[in-house]
Amino acid sequence: MKSRQFSRTPWSVSEIGFGAWAIGGSWGDVAEGDAKTALHAALDAGMTFIDTADVYGDGCSEKIIRDVLKERGGERPMVATKAGRRLNPHVADGYTKANIEAFIDRSLTNLGVETLDLVQLHCPPTEVYYRQEMFAALDELTAKGKIRYYGVSVEKVEEALKAIEFPNVVSVQIIYNIFRQRPADLFFREAKAKNIATIIRVPLSSGMLTGKMSAASQFASDDHRAFNRNGEAFDMGETFSGVPYEVGLAAVERLRPLVPGGATMAQFALRWILMNDAVTVVIPGAKNEAQAEDNAQASALPALSDEVMAEVKAIYDEMIAPHVHQKW
Repeated sequence: MKSRQFSRTPWSVSEIGFGAWAIGGSWGDVAEGDAKTALHAALDAGMTFIDTADVYGDGCSEKIIRDVLKERGGERPMVATKAGRRLNPHVADGYTKANIEAFIDRSLTNLGVETLDLVQLHCPPTEVYYRQEMFAALDELTAKGKIRYYGVSVEKVEEALKAIEFPNVVSVQIIYNIFRQRPADLFFREAKAKNIATIIRVPLSSGMLTGKMSAASQFASDDHRAFNRNGEAFDMGETFSGVPYEVGLAAVERLRPLVPGGATMAQFALRWILMNDAVTVVIPGAKNEAQAEDNAQASALPALSDEVMAEVKAIYDEMIAPHVHQKW
């Protein structure tokens, strides 16, 4: 497993990390035993970065991480969590020091630690990125020792560019994958210039880029791929990257011949992301041991050729960009 430096922090993290949304909820039924086995497998495979949030299973994901790390002992991976989505209603005026500190205190308990490695504002309304007082509050919470570093998780490139104007933001979590290529146009260049870590979420487009889905695929009623196709519960871009399901399936068939022999499509999709040196860590989810091990192996794939990269770009430009490029 290869590693990349995480901004100005002391950590060098595995370039493939563990996204812990799926082991918390909104991805259908995942037994706690399977969730723990998946996380153990990811750590055994060399992953040293875990991303979670206080709302994943109402704290369930954080508690599973706490239990697994306690079982393992030894050197801890970097654990990032997110705060803000517990607000109801989820509005900009809810992003106050008091509210965020209360969420952080809850995460400290859930994760069983005295200081959080990295806290990220959890996709707040765009207006929050223009409020200096919110970032000043995070500075205060850092000074109090409740968090070591902070960053943001964003929906839009605009939000990412605004966030990195604040000097103590060390990371931006953003959607970037074969179906969402806009961050590479400008944001990655700016992030690299400012030594901002990038955490890449939804790398497999909610599983679409595994190549295992079809028009007949069924999703459980509590799976966001069933209930959030049109943004009914949260931003539509979080589900299949905002790409219409049938369009995604057709694009996957165009991509399939590009997958190297011996690799899975998921590994190919992850390796495509890692081709950009502005990427710090990619956080695919895993609901079982096999998925975690498959994800980890993407780090060992050889670089993709210029010809393959050009063909992926052509497929995106023709089939996907008209649906997503200017939205996020």
